[in-house]
Amino acid sequence: MNKSEIIKKMTIEEKASFLSGRDFWSTTEYEKYGIPSMFLSDGPHGVRKQASASDHLGLNASIAATCYPTASAMANSWNTALGERLGERLGEEAASQRVNVLLGPGLNIKRNPLCGRNFEYFSEDPYQAGKLAAAYIRGIQKNGISACPKHFAANNQEERRMVIDSVVDERTLREIYLTGFEIAVKEGEPKTIMSSYNRVNGTHANENEHLLREILRDEWGYGGVVVSDWAGSNDRVAGLKAGNELEMPCCRYGNEDIVRAVKEGRLDEKIVNESLVRLLDLIFETDGALKDAPEQFNESEHHLFALECARESAVLLKNEKSALPLTKKERVCVVGDFACKPRYQGAGSSVVNPTRLDSVLGCIKEYPLQYVGYAQGYERYGKKNQKLRKKAVTLAESADTILYFVGLDEVSEAEGIDRRDMKLPQNQLEVLTELTRLGKKVVAVLVGGSAVEFGALEQSDAILYACLGGQAGARAILDILTGKINPSGKLAESFPYAWKDCASSSRFPGKAMSVEYREGLYVGYRYFSTAKIPVRYPFGFGLSYTKFEYADLRVTQEGVSFTLKNIGERGGAEIAQMYIGKQDAQVFRPAIELKGFAKQFLKAGESKTIEIPFDEYTFRYYNVGTSRWETEGGRYEVYIGASSEDLRLSGSVEISGTGAETPYQKEELPSYYSGKANDVGKEEFARLLGREIPYPGYKFYKKRRMVIDENSTVADLRFSRRWIGRWFSGGVRFAHAFLWKIGKRPLANTLMMGVIHQPIRGMAKFGGMSRRQMEAMLMVFNGHACKGLFRFLSKGKKKKED
Repeated sequence: MNKSEIIKKMTIEEKASFLSGRDFWSTTEYEKYGIPSMFLSDGPHGVRKQASASDHLGLNASIAATCYPTASAMANSWNTALGERLGERLGEEAASQRVNVLLGPGLNIKRNPLCGRNFEYFSEDPYQAGKLAAAYIRGIQKNGISACPKHFAANNQEERRMVIDSVVDERTLREIYLTGFEIAVKEGEPKTIMSSYNRVNGTHANENEHLLREILRDEWGYGGVVVSDWAGSNDRVAGLKAGNELEMPCCRYGNEDIVRAVKEGRLDEKIVNESLVRLLDLIFETDGALKDAPEQFNESEHHLFALECARESAVLLKNEKSALPLTKKERVCVVGDFACKPRYQGAGSSVVNPTRLDSVLGCIKEYPLQYVGYAQGYERYGKKNQKLRKKAVTLAESADTILYFVGLDEVSEAEGIDRRDMKLPQNQLEVLTELTRLGKKVVAVLVGGSAVEFGALEQSDAILYACLGGQAGARAILDILTGKINPSGKLAESFPYAWKDCASSSRFPGKAMSVEYREGLYVGYRYFSTAKIPVRYPFGFGLSYTKFEYADLRVTQEGVSFTLKNIGERGGAEIAQMYIGKQDAQVFRPAIELKGFAKQFLKAGESKTIEIPFDEYTFRYYNVGTSRWETEGGRYEVYIGASSEDLRLSGSVEISGTGAETPYQKEELPSYYSGKANDVGKEEFARLLGREIPYPGYKFYKKRRMVIDENSTVADLRFSRRWIGRWFSGGVRFAHAFLWKIGKRPLANTLMMGVIHQPIRGMAKFGGMSRRQMEAMLMVFNGHACKGLFRFLSKGKKKKED
């Protein structure tokens, strides 16, 4: 039976059910039509297939799989070929577990360092993020299954992520927050893409026709399936019209809404059928690949490959007086809880059950070091402990060199919550300060998924940023510290001196209902370089045990070429970066923007000619006047360097423009033309936006009282009309505070992610409620307890009320 015959025979009820999950992870199977079920699974850096108890919070264990470095770590490798090989192995493992769609990679932009999910994303730069994501996608899909880049789009915080409205001007949306997805779609050709929870300029991403139909399908030519984030569908009918085929997980009332809309003539069944065709194509194609896929994968080979990835992802940030690599003569002690219990991945839906797990303590005796012992030094979750500190100091007195492991714990950065600040835990810094007073060599190993303020960490003689290196990360750390491997990673995000230095700091995470992207284009290094704000470590920075020389730049209409030479005494890899600027621009733009990069290994004394081509993204800007990509004609500066601040070579090229009129008046947008966009006023942002800024706060009908609707969160119930909602919200918030106080912080985070910021519609979806039951729950919260309870428990008259 072909697709057309299947669709003709299906009832509208069957069609609606098919466009929603059967359960938490799989789609509906129809044996009579020969349609198999399709399984979707988390997997940005490792497959997380849950065989029994299912959740989207990372609570229940999954089948063992290789835990590779997170996207935040792999981005530091700047190695697209390595990313594609990683994708191949992810796809191989997913296929062996009979997973049709692997939910990843994540490529949201790191707008602000405090986003709790930054560890799961690549970069603050859309070009780099897009190139790496495309590589992952190509690799995953070589196995016949589907990758699923996420979260589309402008999902750059965890605070109120399911209801927040990202208010962003069209040019910034296109150039910063969509370009990475555009590259991933055009060059990776994913079969599936996931819409985000948030609203974008007032409309939920999952039902945003501008995003899903006009841009994704019409402009980029995407022909695959759009799946909602879990319980991320707001209006199912609007989502279907916009181009969302599959709602996950199972949603009882969403299916009811589709059937009702078709029968009432509000939804053309042709739209339903078109969605069915795309979904059937995906299911049949991936199911065919799974039938031929091996049921096992080479666990040892995949672990060794995870080690290779971790080696390329670590970044050497500091190495004073050649403190590294360590020598055989040094007596070395290890201090820090992370050396014993590694922090190697994030927290939330991406948590992987690793096939094995290396730790520094478990591996260190295999290395040529005079190891004298280990001390925990501090309590992992921030509590001060004088006894642990004293033991660490006593141990350190017997050593020449102290390896100090420092960083963020699993509670500090996690899905569902944003970080409170950029600081490292105070108890860890206090131990470090005491250790540095001993006058010994201190080598700090920093673990975590995003930028931090260094403070006392700068007292160290050397700093290795290991990021979140996956299950083999510990061995990669020791390989680099001992000189077995020459570090080659470079930062994919800027490390500012302080959080307040970020352009978005005054507008993160926004107000109750919206977050305003007033900084516009000036994200990360784009802001720091234009506004001349000094940073601790710039975008693209990373040290090596050797040195490289750049020379002989040639710039043509097609791209650049230059000579790269290793002038050190050992082999190593350099990441050369190409930035573009236009000093006489009439359209405001950042001082420099990354438009190409190349990673090259060179033996000692070896030199090579490196070529980086220009492409369709190099000179374009989005013109809000013409609603098109345009090119401003004239002279462009071309820079080649080792980081965004270490630009070794410069040249220029004359580019023909498209002749479009400049859509801005300089005097109306002074902050954007100067690049000092950290404190943009309301009127200026409204001019950039081209409309009034929506009211960002709650809408009360009287003092601190609001009507609760399906998009109100559990936290919002504190403003409900009657005591039931306020009591429920207060109880949940008290439980969160109590769990945090008694040290049950992971559980407190789960409560925050899964309940406090969950909208009522999300509770209804996860609870398998009908629309009638959800409406009854709203009646209870809005002061009609008896009527609501009766409605919830009764079946009602199906023809009208269901």
